[in-house]
Amino acid sequence: MSRLRRIALRVPDGEAEPVRARLLELSPDGFEEVQVDGGSVELAVYASSEGATELLAKLPGATVEPVVEGWEDAWRDFHRPVVAGGLWLGPPWRTPPDPAQAVVIDPGRAFGTGAHPTTRLCVELLATGLRGGSLLDVGCGSGVLSIAAVRLGFAPVLAVDVDPVAVETTRENAAANGVAVDAAVLDALAEPLPVADVAVANVLLGPVEAILARLDAREAITSGYLAGERPAHAGWGHVETAELDGWAADRFRRRLGAGPASATILP
Repeated sequence: MSRLRRIALRVPDGEAEPVRARLLELSPDGFEEVQVDGGSVELAVYASSEGATELLAKLPGATVEPVVEGWEDAWRDFHRPVVAGGLWLGPPWRTPPDPAQAVVIDPGRAFGTGAHPTTRLCVELLATGLRGGSLLDVGCGSGVLSIAAVRLGFAPVLAVDVDPVAVETTRENAAANGVAVDAAVLDALAEPLPVADVAVANVLLGPVEAILARLDAREAITSGYLAGERPAHAGWGHVETAELDGWAADRFRRRLGAGPASATILP
């Protein structure tokens, strides 16, 4: 019998955000999210028997169950391709109709496969109303938004993340897709941020607001929070909001005369 365990928490939609944040702290490689009946969501991580014991102690109310034999193939059914902004986003075991308009991401060590509503919303906003130019992807995760940006005509594209694994994964995924993305380890909440025409940040609401205060960009696309929430900063004017499955993304434009706290030049 497999020693792998599935540790799950079921919470109402409106209470899920802090649980997501907690799971990302405990399991930086990502977690599974399943919508269930009655306005609830089930959030789950996978761990060894020893790891499951430690996680249960840190997640009151969580349940644990053994992973059935054959999970190695069955989990792939969870990762299905989606279309956003005219691009096909999917895993490598699915065949895109047009490879030149595809973003292929192997679910692995870094968060972000393309299927999550926040990712799709960001791609949609990148694809509409913007004229390309340089792009900064803050908190790049797997690099899915950086790769999508290249496909949509942005260049150069720089991806940054505080997690070295995310940066390495972004480089690998960009190479696998045959696109040019520079990636670097950078703490967006403490270090100077490169200047870019457009910035995208698909992280949690609090970090998004802090990032907006430090960005030097013409426009910014943000997500990672629920519908009804919206980051705010005096230096930015709100342009539009998009919503999908209870999640939101926003596009902002820099106000005239407003400047960032700290920035460097994007090569």
